[in-house]
Amino acid sequence: MSGLTYEEKKGLITRNLQEVLGEDKLDAILRERDLKIYWGTATTGRPHVAYFVPMSKIADFLKAGCEVTILFADLHAYLDNMKAPWSLLELRAQYYEAVIKQMLSSIGVPLDRLKFVKGTDYQLSREYSLDVYKLSSVVTQHDARKAGAEVVKQVEYPLLSGLLYPGLQALDEEYLKVDAQFGGVDQRKIFTFAEKSLPQLGYEKRIHLMNPMVPGLAGGKMSSSEEDSKIDLLDTPADVKKKLKKAFCEPGNVKDNGLLSFVQHVLFSLFKEGEGFVVCRAPENGGDKTFNNYQDLEEEFASNKLHPADLKATVEKYINQLLDPIRKAFESSQLKQLSSAAYPIAKKEQDGPDRLDIRVGKVVQVSRHPDAEKLYILQIDLGEGEMRTIISGLVAYVSAEKLDQCLVAVLCNLKPSKMRGILSEGMVLCTSNADHTIVEPLIVPSSAAAGTRLAFQGYNGQPEEQLNPKKKTWEKLFVDFKTNDDGIAVWKNNFLLTPDGEKLTSRLKNCCIK
Repeated sequence: MSGLTYEEKKGLITRNLQEVLGEDKLDAILRERDLKIYWGTATTGRPHVAYFVPMSKIADFLKAGCEVTILFADLHAYLDNMKAPWSLLELRAQYYEAVIKQMLSSIGVPLDRLKFVKGTDYQLSREYSLDVYKLSSVVTQHDARKAGAEVVKQVEYPLLSGLLYPGLQALDEEYLKVDAQFGGVDQRKIFTFAEKSLPQLGYEKRIHLMNPMVPGLAGGKMSSSEEDSKIDLLDTPADVKKKLKKAFCEPGNVKDNGLLSFVQHVLFSLFKEGEGFVVCRAPENGGDKTFNNYQDLEEEFASNKLHPADLKATVEKYINQLLDPIRKAFESSQLKQLSSAAYPIAKKEQDGPDRLDIRVGKVVQVSRHPDAEKLYILQIDLGEGEMRTIISGLVAYVSAEKLDQCLVAVLCNLKPSKMRGILSEGMVLCTSNADHTIVEPLIVPSSAAAGTRLAFQGYNGQPEEQLNPKKKTWEKLFVDFKTNDDGIAVWKNNFLLTPDGEKLTSRLKNCCIK
């Protein structure tokens, strides 16, 4: 925005931030020209009301004359523990763009002053790929894992994709040609990793602007995966009321109060000059009152002069004002269709097949059970770092030579059980004809990697850590687990798929799988 002084621009850029890395560089650039900033979001779960926190900062950046790029990090979404299946990446990127454009419009941000970029538009290029390889030659596994500690799910034996994630985010700064990256303070380790790593490739170190983490409605971080901690952007007024009614809002407690944080970081940054936070209440409860700054509101709540019910009712009113234009836009048939395609509703089954943890395994060793002539002892690589021992009754049907180094589908969350004195930690899924004279392991696509999780089409729930044998979940499910007329593995006509959408098959058609 022309006409603003350097100090006014810096004030808008840095207000409500928790931390700025590279403030000297920020000062130097602002004295010469406007800042170029990018904010990225991985296109995983549906955006929720907390996304108004970064949106309100983007509004500040634009008021300060910054050039702003919004990155829809679709490839990052896949790398983060496959939270977005490959088949849905394009649809979810389209959904995010539609929703975020409506959010920005609802708070008066002109879209013609923004640039929207999809990660896969440039992250699959030859130049970017070469830089990923260069980065892998100077970054240790320890540093990559440490950088993603607050963002990527941490497990004892991490997938390589999660280790790549921080490096790709660092390279985005160079390929988007920005001066600064904006994000939550939970990204701090990735930001410091970028500051260290980019110069090793001959690239410039960037500025990093960090928002505080806004508590969810239940206290703690607002998360897409915790239904009660968030308000979806398409929630109805009744949904908003219901969720706010459950929100943590202890009288006088201003710590971990998601409602107050939302008012501070979103509403007060959006109010125009002369506007304030208007609490409407009955005369016997103190009457209507307008708060022209956040500090006065917090002090009023901390001293128990503002009741939680009145705070909730007022926040409900403002949230609905923000959501109304978004809801209206998504009444169109085109956006309704996009929403349902990007986030298909899992079919509700008391014992749905998504409760099964089925993964690709590679047989690395085959031996005969010393105390059972019909049993093999298989050592199977499931991407866990250590081999799993699985006992299989395939001796009469498949030779050891054919099994060795073979890819198989393994049911991994059965309760381990001893078979003739040796503990078996899973089951190799096989097809069998009616009289059980032919038994063969399911055919796994050769492109699938050991440890890859398989899922049934239309089901996206999380598998149980271990199936309870008393509930007979597997016994109930395998009744509908078969091969169809084409020899493709299905559960009630829903294909069993790799993350790349490839099907598992068998030579045996219309046969049970177990």
